[in-house]
Amino acid sequence: MYDRILVPTDGSPGSEAVLTHAETLATTHDSEIHALYVVDTGRFSTLPHEPTWESVTDSLHREGEMALDMVERLVADDVTVTRATAEGSPSQEIVDYANQHGCDLIVMGTHGRGGIDRLLLGSVAERVVRSAHVPVVTVPVETTLQDISEDEQPTGVPQ
Repeated sequence: MYDRILVPTDGSPGSEAVLTHAETLATTHDSEIHALYVVDTGRFSTLPHEPTWESVTDSLHREGEMALDMVERLVADDVTVTRATAEGSPSQEIVDYANQHGCDLIVMGTHGRGGIDRLLLGSVAERVVRSAHVPVVTVPVETTLQDISEDEQPTGVPQ
């Protein structure tokens, strides 16, 4: 039923839950997994295109390689994993990759944003669900304070 399952990853701690679902589906359907990391160039479009920009993209590509390494480490050896990196709008790159590589299912996480954050930031998963031409399985990804580095945690919150 599913030959190629696309698993977009950002390398976050919650990615393991997504990989568990994708691996189960891949094992059940004898499918291969396509792991995709998208460098979101739009987030940094206001930076000058100088050496600073190159160091930012280099850093993001290294981050992507680590995220893809994690996928390969966590997925069973009997499941084939194809790695890919793209640059651009994450939702568009995910849909384009699925179309170009014949993926027949997308399994991705949702970060459960709500309220003003969702209004302002939107949802990559929501945009993929609306524009993909293949089924999309969304896996809720829980983020706790323990998953967030100390400098990113809100102040005044007990630990």
